[in-house]
Amino acid sequence: MLTLLGQGHSRQSFCDQITRRNFLQIGSLGLSGLTLPRLLQAEATNPAGKKRQKSVIMIYLVGGPPHQDMIDLKPEAPKEIAGPWRPIATNVPGIEICEAFPRMAQLMDKMVLIRSIVGSQSGHDAIQCFNGHDPKKPKPQGGWPQFGSTVSKLQGPYVESAPPFISLCYPCTHGPYNEPGSGFLGLSHSPFRPMGPTRHDMVLNGVSLERLADRKQLLQGIDNFKREADASGMMTGLDTFTEQAMGVLTSSKLAEALDLSKEDPETVKRYGTGDPTKFIDGNGAPRVPQSMLAARRLIEAGARVVTLNYSKWDWHGGSYNTIFKREEEDFPAFDQCVSALLEDLHQRGLDQDCTVAIWGEFGRTPKISAQVGRDHWPRVNSAILFGGGMKTGQVIGATDRLGGEAVDRPVTFPELFATLYHNLGIETEHTTVEDFSGRPQYLVEGHAKPLPELI
Repeated sequence: MLTLLGQGHSRQSFCDQITRRNFLQIGSLGLSGLTLPRLLQAEATNPAGKKRQKSVIMIYLVGGPPHQDMIDLKPEAPKEIAGPWRPIATNVPGIEICEAFPRMAQLMDKMVLIRSIVGSQSGHDAIQCFNGHDPKKPKPQGGWPQFGSTVSKLQGPYVESAPPFISLCYPCTHGPYNEPGSGFLGLSHSPFRPMGPTRHDMVLNGVSLERLADRKQLLQGIDNFKREADASGMMTGLDTFTEQAMGVLTSSKLAEALDLSKEDPETVKRYGTGDPTKFIDGNGAPRVPQSMLAARRLIEAGARVVTLNYSKWDWHGGSYNTIFKREEEDFPAFDQCVSALLEDLHQRGLDQDCTVAIWGEFGRTPKISAQVGRDHWPRVNSAILFGGGMKTGQVIGATDRLGGEAVDRPVTFPELFATLYHNLGIETEHTTVEDFSGRPQYLVEGHAKPLPELI
């Protein structure tokens, strides 16, 4: 946890109000056993000879996006169902998407639209989006681990200088919007969280080298509580640890990946930028396009899985037009950053190895209510996929004329997660992980198989 400025929950703090907890976060770099000396040594390691790195970027659209207004428009339906948006042609004949997504429309040959996800849970809960399991069904003691934690357990780091699982998710005040955690796999497979508990992170707010240097003297005084915090001996060589702490934060590949000031300004501009302190509707996530750029940089630094949450898609209001005003705000920024990420992966040769999955917890009601807009609708959901060497330029599944029921090729979350595991080289048919009791657990429900249309 690379928290630099955020205050933790401990009441014990130093003279500039940096808490013991936050120093520990700087020192331990998460819970995956990466000490600073080990990380520094690992940076010099040449991963030549290893298999090509396979990776996943998982983008959670907090609150449930409206499929009828984005990728499954119904222009022939009555106004109270169709809404004001009109479809436009894409560069794949026969496939249309919302007119608010002109950039994505010209990249449709590199994307997959899934219009027929069934079996979504009905409440505002991110669990299914992060581990593929229905939260209402029985679960092992400790709970199901999320996807990145399972990958961490099965594959470990690709390079030791980068944790296998990194979360760029902002903490939401509505608890169920947050990631479910590592479950029965334990804290050692929790995500590395550079965002920090108070969101004062080095990724999007920036921290100058001068400000970091001011803390060097304070870092030299943390030996005692480091010994207290880790009596097991994980943090060895404390003098070297202290001396090199600033070097890691300012020159390591991981820190550089998180520092967007090192990116080409034109690339940053292509993605767009948002305010990481502005939480949409108070309990959603910020609308921060640059998180997608940070995710790409972290994949290049060696991460296997990067998760992020983006904006707030639970649009309710007191009039027909309320939700569409919100869509007018969100759609152009979404079109820009998603298309930038897709183009970036292809331009950098990552399109065969990095899979991107974009989805929310459910779809929205076909009928637009004057009181609540498009309400929760778990009977059909949607997703956007690209990369990973998948067969792109296609739509999987279809809904009825009102966009309320899947009428062709229903797809489940277990199938989607089986596809993600497959793209990482993990076959779900026989692979298991042990729960707290030592009992082997399969990775996806019902022995689901990857989507054959994509393989």
